[in-house]
Amino acid sequence: MKKLVSAVSIAAASALVLSACGSGDSGSSESADYMACMVSDSGGWDDQSFNQSGKEGMEAAKKNLGIEEKLAESAGDSDFKPNVDNMVQAGCNLTFGVGFLLEDTIQEAAEANTDLNFALIDSTFSDADGNPVTVDNAKPLVFNTAEAAYLAGYVAAATSESGKVGTFGGIQIPSVTIFMDGFSDGVKKYNEDNKKDVKLLGWNKEKQDGSFSGDFENQGQGQELTKQLISQGADVIMPVAGPVGLGAAAAAKEAKDVKLVWVDSDGYESTEYGDIILTSVVKEIANAVEDTIKEGKEDKFSAEPYVGTLKNEGVGLAPFHDFDSKVPDKVKKQVEDLKQQIIDGKLTVESESTPK
Repeated sequence: MKKLVSAVSIAAASALVLSACGSGDSGSSESADYMACMVSDSGGWDDQSFNQSGKEGMEAAKKNLGIEEKLAESAGDSDFKPNVDNMVQAGCNLTFGVGFLLEDTIQEAAEANTDLNFALIDSTFSDADGNPVTVDNAKPLVFNTAEAAYLAGYVAAATSESGKVGTFGGIQIPSVTIFMDGFSDGVKKYNEDNKKDVKLLGWNKEKQDGSFSGDFENQGQGQELTKQLISQGADVIMPVAGPVGLGAAAAAKEAKDVKLVWVDSDGYESTEYGDIILTSVVKEIANAVEDTIKEGKEDKFSAEPYVGTLKNEGVGLAPFHDFDSKVPDKVKKQVEDLKQQIIDGKLTVESESTPK
């Protein structure tokens, strides 16, 4: 998996966009003695997904912990290294990379700058052969989203009127397919519990094969993939593709009677498409970021991975919002029971991409 970064060219790099939010630009206290920094992936800070959630964690830390912050927005993968290098040169005490695609860049920077700390959202670190490694000054922040996606798949199947639900991803990487695996198993569990035969389109868990837009930016491609799923009969769709999901939302809204399951953030709150969002598979990235900064500021930073789960509330299922009255009470109870079984360890949601 590690070398996928070099194989994926997300977009031609445009001008480096640095948002320096230190004492001069942001009004932060000049007495702040700890600087936390963050580099986005190509989705940008306004992706209404995981980059935005990471930035919200930085803002919370600035407000609650009195730190300085520095942000760098990447327009494409060629921006990753210069953006991270800028953070190192600025003397950032802790630098976050947002997303799997920054793995190589963050790991290389950490290994070359052992006096500074680093963190990587949505991926662990690995050697050239893809074997997991520990980097003493770098912390992975990963999320077992399969657990929450399992619950979402169950609800999607329960509320589908066509008997078909769908999903697609941005790029076929672990932090994407883990959602799709959990969603698949949730649909399967609903069928088993209720003697139904709801079909899942767009992903075959056993074969690890399905539909992908190829990046996290092309909303037109997300719109096209969604139209294909709708034409095949899917009426609940989960895009796992960052801003590409906005294209999916546009297609779903145009089609009428099609609902979305959003990912990373609560899409009802973070997008303009709340009226078609059934629920969301949420990663509490902001909390993990703030907690990691707090550890660093208190000189308690460690390389031990943070793994968000249902049990520690690092992942979760968002409210049903406008669809609350349309989700049967029986289904709500079944979902709560399944959630508790996962928390208690009586039910394990399995995925090849489950973080260790």
